[in-house]
Amino acid sequence: MKAFLVLEDGTVFEGLHIGACKEVISEIVFNTSMAGYLEVLTDPSYAGQAVCMTYPLIGNYGVCLEDMESRKPWPDGFIVRELSRIPSNFRSDCSIQEFLEKNDVPGIAGIDTRALTRILREKGTMNGMITTDENYKLDEILPKLKAYTTGKVVEKATCQEKYTLTPSKTLADNGPFSGSSVFNRAGFEAGKREMRPSMVRELNGTGLKVAVLDLGAKANIAHSLAQRGCEVTVYPAWTKAEEIIGDAPDGIMLSNGPGDPKECTSIIAEIKKLYDTDIPIFAICLGHQLMALATGADTYKLKYGHRGGNHPVKDLATGRVYISSQNHGYVVDTDKLDAKVAVPAFINVNDGTNEGLSYTGKNIFTVQYHPEACPGPQDSGYLFDRFINMMRGEKQGVPTQGSSSSLIKEGK
Repeated sequence: MKAFLVLEDGTVFEGLHIGACKEVISEIVFNTSMAGYLEVLTDPSYAGQAVCMTYPLIGNYGVCLEDMESRKPWPDGFIVRELSRIPSNFRSDCSIQEFLEKNDVPGIAGIDTRALTRILREKGTMNGMITTDENYKLDEILPKLKAYTTGKVVEKATCQEKYTLTPSKTLADNGPFSGSSVFNRAGFEAGKREMRPSMVRELNGTGLKVAVLDLGAKANIAHSLAQRGCEVTVYPAWTKAEEIIGDAPDGIMLSNGPGDPKECTSIIAEIKKLYDTDIPIFAICLGHQLMALATGADTYKLKYGHRGGNHPVKDLATGRVYISSQNHGYVVDTDKLDAKVAVPAFINVNDGTNEGLSYTGKNIFTVQYHPEACPGPQDSGYLFDRFINMMRGEKQGVPTQGSSSSLIKEGK
């Protein structure tokens, strides 16, 4: 069946329909990762967007359900050059076509994704429609595209109730994946499948309790902490600061998430209350932006964003460059940053935009990229260890406040 991608500027791509048979309007973005398409599809940060994968062949290793970053895929649509119909991987549970159909995600294949990416790079991110209607009327579609906004998508992407992960359980027994259909084979029938050895984590606890504010969190953020022996309690995005503080965590993690950070006005107010405490805080992606807004800084939208597993970031304290996994369309404006509140800790080597902040006189550091890196390189995993060391120092009464050089430095 034919499918069409209509862009806000009037450009039309003709290809083949994949996934669910439905029409959708969304913000069109591109991701440069060469692998990890399932993690991309199940990243809640893509809520309200349709993703174009720049790598030409997608789906060759199928869908490995245990690699999902959340319960379901979040993009409104999926755009590829070529979709592999027959996966080849011993871990594969189903084809990506089956996965898209089952989860009601439409898509288009067979278009020139290089040309689409060049348009988005030159003109900036824009809205688009995926449709199978061969009789579409451009003059009727374009006003709808221009009117579309992602809206307040954090409320959709966050968890619905508080849950706890402990380091002594298997990953499937923890949190939102417990009893979930994502652990079933291709039929997706109810019931939990047998766990694979790679999913088992038997660790001794560190005695540290971490509160994760779920703004649309990828599962591996909480799992990265649990794997390091922490007891992790995950809270919905609308949770009041008083509840989190009342649970007496040793540290607080502000997660990634979708949308314009300035839309999250009520969440920003609660984060300011968390900032005013002495509890160590580590924030990534949207959490990084919201902490900046909560403390008087500003954010702005990038022309086409950073999305992929190959973005270089420089640690300003050590001069070392790390390759990072990223997915964001907004950044903190360092020109409006008060040095008495926070100072830049990382920058993007490609365009010089901010990639992290260290908060002056506080046990708080934040980064724009993804240290849990799924998909992506593992260069920045040491940041979780820094966070744990910061919590230990605070718990033992050891001063850990200071500049970025004392909180974020080269991993060992």
